Amino acid sequence: MSDVNADSWVSSGHRPMGFPEFVVVIAAIMALNPLAMDMMLPALPNIGAAFHIPVANHLQLVLSTFLIGFGAGQFVMGPLSDRFGRRPVLLGGMTVYAIASVLAVAAPSFETLLLARALQGLGTSATRVIATSIVRDCYVGRRMASVMSLAMMVFIAVPVIAPSFGQAVLLVTQWRGIFIALMLYGLLALAWTVLRLPETLPESERKSLAPRDVLDAFRQTLTNRQTIGYAVAAGFVMGSLFAFVFCAQQVFTGIYHLGHYFPLAFAAIAAGTAIAGFANARLVGRLGMRVISHGALVGYALVAGLMLLTASLHMLPLWLFMVLSALMMFSFGMMIANFTALAMEPQGHIAGTASSLYGSITTLFGIVVGMTIGQSFDGTLLPFSTGFFLCTLAALAVVAVVEKGRLFQPHHRAGA
Repeated sequence: MSDVNADSWVSSGHRPMGFPEFVVVIAAIMALNPLAMDMMLPALPNIGAAFHIPVANHLQLVLSTFLIGFGAGQFVMGPLSDRFGRRPVLLGGMTVYAIASVLAVAAPSFETLLLARALQGLGTSATRVIATSIVRDCYVGRRMASVMSLAMMVFIAVPVIAPSFGQAVLLVTQWRGIFIALMLYGLLALAWTVLRLPETLPESERKSLAPRDVLDAFRQTLTNRQTIGYAVAAGFVMGSLFAFVFCAQQVFTGIYHLGHYFPLAFAAIAAGTAIAGFANARLVGRLGMRVISHGALVGYALVAGLMLLTASLHMLPLWLFMVLSALMMFSFGMMIANFTALAMEPQGHIAGTASSLYGSITTLFGIVVGMTIGQSFDGTLLPFSTGFFLCTLAALAVVAVVEKGRLFQPHHRAGA
């Protein structure tokens, strides 16, 4: 599409909103997921006290069950939206999210709360997958890149500030107030979507849900060396990040005694991911995805090794942990988008289904790894730093196998 008509909608003769509003709507939809995940961090001790949870590590389930619902939902959201259109699946997912928030507010037991969290994750899997599909439906070329860059700025920034939002809610009400805030935000996003966002996938471009066709797309995704290799590598990397998030409240309040200042420390560290997003956007066109992501992975390994060494020697004060964690987040930000792009590179003909499967693999794989590390937390940083280092070595080994030992090469075709 040329720059002259880059603002026009591909799949609809009418145009209910201009480019700025479209970007804001997409960003608002995508923000549902990180808000629901990270606003809960300051509330974990309160939830434990309310439901009399004796083991602090069990509170990590409030986060991990959300991610399980998110990861599992991605298996089906892409194929469903390719068959029935974007709007019904997106609106259905956002409705499930709103209902789950109500269930969480009224949850009489910890088990009911976990069910609500899994349903919230399931609902946000639709927003994450379909928001990206809508952008791909509506825009191409530089205009598409512009929308995704602006929307991803919000998606990256939300985890930085979400714990502070959660802490602010706790200052005026109890932990259930966080779910009320999430419900109100979800209803606002749902109403905006219903009123302003049209269907973007025309009938003529919808795909079959026949088991044979879906399974064939899954087979093509799972048997491609580059796609499955980078999915597994991303899973290891995300596992270390999930472990950090699962343990963050216990580390900052239990080990470093930051109390209510924990969200500020978390924000300072998470800002590294946002900085990496800006840096990657400026450098990837010049250096290439492999050079940047492989370099970041090596840096990730060095940070992990240094953290493990200092934790083993009991020489990891708060300032050094903050620095190493910020470098970890920066390296993660330089890796993950490029790993995703490299995995999707051979899958243009089945992009929707491949994207769903990739998202599910990386999320569910990362949850298993992250929960294993998180549940081993023993009041010290040694379990996390050990898991972080092993995950990094595993990711580096997988990438080396995928690229047949030729790391940092900007242009070559990985074997399929």
